[in-house]
Amino acid sequence: MKNFLIIGGTKGIGKAIVEEVIEHNKITCLSRNNTDFVHKNYSHVKFDALSDDLPDLDSIDCLIYCPGSINLKPISTLSLDDFRNDFELNVIGAVRAIKKYLPLLKKSETASILLFSTVATKLGMPYHASVSVAKSGIDGLVKTLGSELAPKVRINAIAPTITNTDLASKILRNEKVVENMVERHPLKMILSPKEVAKMASFLVSEDASSISGQIFNMDAGIVSFKS
Repeated sequence: MKNFLIIGGTKGIGKAIVEEVIEHNKITCLSRNNTDFVHKNYSHVKFDALSDDLPDLDSIDCLIYCPGSINLKPISTLSLDDFRNDFELNVIGAVRAIKKYLPLLKKSETASILLFSTVATKLGMPYHASVSVAKSGIDGLVKTLGSELAPKVRINAIAPTITNTDLASKILRNEKVVENMVERHPLKMILSPKEVAKMASFLVSEDASSISGQIFNMDAGIVSFKS
């Protein structure tokens, strides 16, 4: 049984990952949101990724950092604080967690880290300047640390297209918008949290022991294919 630390695991993709791996792993979840989720392998710590100190833990085999933002505005209305806040949440929060728990991860025989990027770092998308800048930082971090931490610790990222979560609810605000979003993707779909969670589970498993420093597009073809 592995020891997982999942930061941001009470909603959306993070919650789906918890549900995907809980049966065979011990999960410590850090989140600012309260949760009524109960399982013998699960413990929850109230935590704000922007302000709280990370707790001391005894052992970690897998670190998954899920907090993210979808702050979509024209560059003319994005403030410098918007850029700072998105970068703090997406990049600095992840760096803090990695630096805090790297000594524990290095003691594991199967250590892995999983972060989250976005298809917007590879596909020019209007109004994505702030989030794209932040998530591009994640892409660079994954590639650099993949090399630096080998062979002891693997690190990868998933770059999803729009996923049906609470975070995306302002975008997926009605049925017509969802239909239009589906139509934009060559595979005529958007993602579900469960699908992303299954990819996450694979990437932190021994089945992916040869994979590190990679950013995996889960894009329903929007980056890879000409529609």
